[in-house]
Amino acid sequence: MPGYNLTRIEAEERARILSVESYDITVDLTATGETFPSTTVIRFTCSEPGASTFLDFIAPSVDKVTLNGQDLDPAAVFADSRISLSDLKSDNEVTVVAHAEYSHTGEGLHRFIDPVDGLTYIYTQFEVADARRVFASFEQPDLKSRFTFHVIAPQEWTVISNQPTPTPTPLSSETARWDFAETPIMSTYLTAIIAGHYARWNDTYPSTDGREVPLAVLTRKSMAQYMDYPEIFDITKRGFEFYEKSFGIPYPYEKYDQAFVPEYNAGAMENIGAVTLTEARYVWRSRPVEAMVDARANTILHEQAHMWFGDLVTMKWWNDLWLNESFAEFMSHYAAVGNTRWTGAWADFLGRKMVGYAQDQLPTTHPIVAEINDLADVEVNFDMITYAKGASVLKQLVSWVGEENFLAGVHNYLTKHAWGNATLADFLAELSASSGRDLTSWSKVWLEEAGVTTLRPVVVGEDEGVYVSVSVAQEVPAVYGRFTDIPHRDLPEIVVTPSLKPHRIGVAGYSMTAKGLEKAWGIETDIDGALTELPELAGQVLPDLLLLNDADLTYAKLRLAEGDVNLVRKHLHEIVDPLSRALIWASLWDALRDGELAARDYVEIVLNNIADETSSTTVSSTLLRLAQTVRRYVAADVRDDVRDDVAARLVKLALRADPGSDNQLQLFTSFAHLACNNTQWGFLMEVLDGTTVVEGLTVDTDLRWELLTVLVAASKKGEADIQAELTRDDTSSGRESAAGARAALPSIEAKRQAWRLALRDKSVSNASQRAIIASFPGVTDPTTLREFAVEYFATVEWVWENRTREMATNVVKALYPFWAINDDGIDVLTMTDRWLNQLGSRIPALRRLILANREEIVCARIARAKDSQ
Repeated sequence: MPGYNLTRIEAEERARILSVESYDITVDLTATGETFPSTTVIRFTCSEPGASTFLDFIAPSVDKVTLNGQDLDPAAVFADSRISLSDLKSDNEVTVVAHAEYSHTGEGLHRFIDPVDGLTYIYTQFEVADARRVFASFEQPDLKSRFTFHVIAPQEWTVISNQPTPTPTPLSSETARWDFAETPIMSTYLTAIIAGHYARWNDTYPSTDGREVPLAVLTRKSMAQYMDYPEIFDITKRGFEFYEKSFGIPYPYEKYDQAFVPEYNAGAMENIGAVTLTEARYVWRSRPVEAMVDARANTILHEQAHMWFGDLVTMKWWNDLWLNESFAEFMSHYAAVGNTRWTGAWADFLGRKMVGYAQDQLPTTHPIVAEINDLADVEVNFDMITYAKGASVLKQLVSWVGEENFLAGVHNYLTKHAWGNATLADFLAELSASSGRDLTSWSKVWLEEAGVTTLRPVVVGEDEGVYVSVSVAQEVPAVYGRFTDIPHRDLPEIVVTPSLKPHRIGVAGYSMTAKGLEKAWGIETDIDGALTELPELAGQVLPDLLLLNDADLTYAKLRLAEGDVNLVRKHLHEIVDPLSRALIWASLWDALRDGELAARDYVEIVLNNIADETSSTTVSSTLLRLAQTVRRYVAADVRDDVRDDVAARLVKLALRADPGSDNQLQLFTSFAHLACNNTQWGFLMEVLDGTTVVEGLTVDTDLRWELLTVLVAASKKGEADIQAELTRDDTSSGRESAAGARAALPSIEAKRQAWRLALRDKSVSNASQRAIIASFPGVTDPTTLREFAVEYFATVEWVWENRTREMATNVVKALYPFWAINDDGIDVLTMTDRWLNQLGSRIPALRRLILANREEIVCARIARAKDSQ
């Protein structure tokens, strides 16, 4: 049975015979139970009268189905999330009257009731294929149509959709109906309904076609005091200004609303004219670090880019989802550098690119252009290869064809395929035409092959202080050779053999000046094959530091010369350019995970340089990796001593940092999470209760919860303290934080309760589940969690089959027993392999996630072995 799935073959067949003219959708949001009435009227044509097809619909009940004036028996035609339609005519009209279900997981129509004031907030999230949770539809991106929404809701609510909000028609003293105008042509997953007691701010943008485009920012009323809407509007206007100029096409829709919504399960979604963004990450009750501010600006620009690329022109099938997301990822950073104050955005991008590198070295890696046979494939291929690697490759392509030619090709692509669907081939055809370059071989190497290669400098110097020769060696990383050791049992071997690729790279020499390490000279050059000599560098004066891929033009793992590693131990922070520093931070992390750099050497480099790093995003990502190194990669016999030393040095760095600075806050919170003895915990308790004041450090609401959760895990605080803090902060965020703090309680009873809530309790929202999962592993004694390693493998298949995909994926990824790496009584690798053998080929998507988890354990063992040397 298909269940929630849809295959590409089914979609192609449906698109071959159907053309969808319109949807007319009515939803009644005055319903107070777990379901709401949903009525859908669809008009469509069929090129083969007499044929059969089906609608997609996930709902607890269907009350009535009428096809071409004839009532069908819902019990006979509605099964397995589909409504069968047979004996079609040339012109058809189908009506589906049903009760759909409100969501608590961020999928479909999510309903949230604010504990602060009891007000209700509702919003939709439809990507990849969740519009079918709200209305019956032909749920695939290439069956575009026009949509007319009617929303029944309380009169005092704000209601928005893709079209401008109309004046509501009163239905009673309390309820009204909003009849929205018909939309332009769009895909089902880009439609939206946002309704509730939202606070709203308005502005306009003067488009290049003379219109004043209405803009709005919305958030729930209890969070309105924290919304810095002037900056949101400023970023939005700058984004539109940049994109209209770059694409040569005015903003194609009537208005642009941005709603910051609670309990969101993603960063944001590009619904046409009605973008939704996560409130949790982007509306701050407490002081945010600058990295969070940077990320919000990037997300706003990312979703704006989709209005043209993805919305105006939409992929034909999900195999081109990578292009949709990679393009927006590239353009958001390109726009930030080009027209906002975030001129260092490419350095920030490297933090995401590092995740792409890591995912590209897993046994689950896939080409950027992945084979998407069904919706299940989308779920496991929608990752940072999709976003970061794809954007990196597009950045490289822009460098190769030239910015002017690239943007001309984009303009032609958007113009030719406006309001329709297109493919990668259509996109490359326009770039080829605008640049005069044949992109066939480029596409094959960069888009159709998985994996990444490593670039190393090969240098010969002279006593006179000049190079005799400089070459670039390119190699296939050793990681791919160990995939054949993974248990397969009736599955083909995992074989990933990335080819040696052509690269356009920068090569630069950095020398020490009064300002620090500055670029003394640099070249751009093409390399290919196993070894490429750079004759233009023969006779060049030796720099203090040689950097490959300067300016981050290509996608490749980088290594420094051995002497340069020694230099950056103490002088990395003295490199003036933040992008160059970010490249070296990335190289060091990758070398650590490959077993080429000892964990304690990495720790020392971080502690010597992090306090002077000026990029907040680089500080944030590096401190997270420092914590991971201490917990997983340092040799077991010295791990406790190293953690104690790292925590002690971090708090000293925090106390020396400029009071009130971004670095002070990041260093202090990093110390808090690594604190591991009574002296350190005692200091945290004094800061929390106010008996010790750190100049410049505001112990605000979110930091209080963070410190409390750390102390709960250390048995220094307990349930009474959690309840007292919740009384101070009885908000949705406070309740989520309290759920996380209770999951951190080190008793076995508390852990069992947290485990049950995260895995089995369907009343737990996605936001609360994430908080519980994040705190669950935080114990001082890993043996406390021993039974849950066994329970994980006994339960994970049930979770996958019985929870929504979002909730199940959270469990599979984050509750995998990574903590068991520090428990000598558990061999999690053997447990994983045994489970993989019994699973066989039954659930490929789940298998992929477990394989990715497994590789982290292998990586940790390699790193520990290196550190032990």
